[in-house]
Amino acid sequence: MSPIRRHGRRRRTAAATAALTALALALTACQSGGGTDASARASAQPSPTQDLGIPEDLPDDLPTSLKDLEKWRDGEWKNWDRDQWVREGRDFVNPYIKDHWKRDRMDEAEDNGKHVPEDLEAASGASASGPEPRPVKARGVDTPYTRNAAPAGKVFMDTPKGPMVCSGTVVNDPRNPGKSNLVATAGHCVHSGRNGGWLRNIMFVPAYNNRGLPPSQVRSAQPQDIAPYGQWWGEWAQTSDYWIKQGSASGGGGAQQDFAVLHVRPERPAGKSLEETVGAAVRINFDAPRAERFSGLSSYGYPAAPPFDGARMYSCTDRPGELTIDPSQPALYRIGCTMTGGSSGGGWFMKGADGKAELVSVNSIGPQPAAWLAGPRLGPTAKGVFDAVSRKYAGKN
Repeated sequence: MSPIRRHGRRRRTAAATAALTALALALTACQSGGGTDASARASAQPSPTQDLGIPEDLPDDLPTSLKDLEKWRDGEWKNWDRDQWVREGRDFVNPYIKDHWKRDRMDEAEDNGKHVPEDLEAASGASASGPEPRPVKARGVDTPYTRNAAPAGKVFMDTPKGPMVCSGTVVNDPRNPGKSNLVATAGHCVHSGRNGGWLRNIMFVPAYNNRGLPPSQVRSAQPQDIAPYGQWWGEWAQTSDYWIKQGSASGGGGAQQDFAVLHVRPERPAGKSLEETVGAAVRINFDAPRAERFSGLSSYGYPAAPPFDGARMYSCTDRPGELTIDPSQPALYRIGCTMTGGSSGGGWFMKGADGKAELVSVNSIGPQPAAWLAGPRLGPTAKGVFDAVSRKYAGKN
């Protein structure tokens, strides 16, 4: 989550309904036995190989490209050149590296945070539909997560600054019904915006640290406690053109379309999709109402910046307001919440007509000290991103 230093906190009295307070991903989670629109990012159409994740539409310098990918897989990622990354980060390629995300490396991952001016409104012309929301204390999600929040998890990635972490959610794929391999997260969890490129070695762990163990016990815990559904390597990522062009390390630029979709595959193939393995996936609602129509929204994530440590999943529920940075884009939802960086990309949920949770946003930005969170309202641009990935892998799971 992109931290925004708070200025003159104001209070409001609106509260979420008890029904939303009780809303958990368990509404859809159960244990398991075992063309893109003009605003969406549409890069080369991939058909990854088993080992490297190489798209069919390779560049002309094929031998060099293959060699570079093999070098990356074999350890060249350790010598990541920031300038080279910025110049050549146009297309997402994420060659699989066996056992890259070992326990100690996951422990080293820091929150994928960014720095923005103290006075957001003065710096960017941001405006709000109401007063700044009062802080809502984040509450630990009940364990085991496989029963209470199975589709939620942690997203790990390598950046030029080192390993970092976000949050994500397993979502339904209408072109592979019941067999989705799609994960919704924030755009800045896969791409660094206008001054950067695609992040690398992206991996998703659903229901991470299933029993909510403290950090002192995580390193020595059994693998099934830390990754009960295994590790899922990102073989393709897509985010909005708006985030790629406007996403900024200051001022909250790009936040209003800060959305991404990952297509993943298991590190150790077992013949089942992510949705089949987890036992659930959440529908994305790309036509959710404006903030004033909600009595409450619930946000989930793994906050990693102090005072949190990234080991446990938390949630907040509050009645949302709106925050606008760019008037040309739909306003951000905003709720009171004390979750910090690391919760970026975690899902925001409403209760659908059928009583099941539906994803309507993802964590994007919030202040430091933490008092609130804001996330994009998912509309046509986000749907274009989602449909591009879904179509790309239609019938291929």
